[in-house]
Amino acid sequence: MLSHERVGEGEPLIAIMGMSGTRRAWGETFRAELARSFDCVFFDNRGMGDSPEAGMPFSVADMAGDTIDLLDELGIERAHAFGVSMGGAIAQELALAHPERVRTLTLGATFCGGPEAQLMDPADLQMLGAAYATGEREPVYRAMWEINLSPGFRSDDSRFAAFKAMGDESRVPRAVVMQQMRACAEHDASERLSGISAPTLVVHGTVDRLIKVENGLQVAAGIPTRIELLEDVGHIFWWEQPERSADLIREHALTAAA
Repeated sequence: MLSHERVGEGEPLIAIMGMSGTRRAWGETFRAELARSFDCVFFDNRGMGDSPEAGMPFSVADMAGDTIDLLDELGIERAHAFGVSMGGAIAQELALAHPERVRTLTLGATFCGGPEAQLMDPADLQMLGAAYATGEREPVYRAMWEINLSPGFRSDDSRFAAFKAMGDESRVPRAVVMQQMRACAEHDASERLSGISAPTLVVHGTVDRLIKVENGLQVAAGIPTRIELLEDVGHIFWWEQPERSADLIREHALTAAA
């Protein structure tokens, strides 16, 4: 079974984390806000954090299957699904392959692949590669901090300590992250999005450097559905605006389900 935590009361909600992240990356404030309204399942994807080692190779669809297996093991028949970044791609496959299991869908800072997908700027990719090449954690954390958070949020550098602590506490095997990258590169739901039947909300920060906002617009247009744009917010929007992010999910999930 995937390593997980189940907290809160209400209708079940499963939160699907993105590439290189573990359940610790949700942050305490955001987790607590969601737990006020939902029976939340926060988990580590295969091979990450405290979950068992991952069989290689694997795809985004395989990780969607892992999510269904976890719901089965927990006895959850239907859940609100919330996925961010790679987790949003997993959530797309989940909703397409198992529509009967998804009450509502919230897709955050994510992409659907295909020829219109907007990739990371080469300069950012080079910066991240150079940080990894040092073999030290601090340059990697600083590069990820810059790429994932908005300039406004990063202007208070005291916030970096919590970001670094989250990384230090997480088991993130390089081989698994590399396979996650390959799985993301192969993900293409661009021609299948209209098959998503669950009520869906897309959330995206307007200054997301990791997955540009054009990707969120593409996802919303393909379903089609509403997109909530968070002005001057970066990729990890639930860190920058935890209360607002939880409110959006709560409003969408509980209203649509009703």
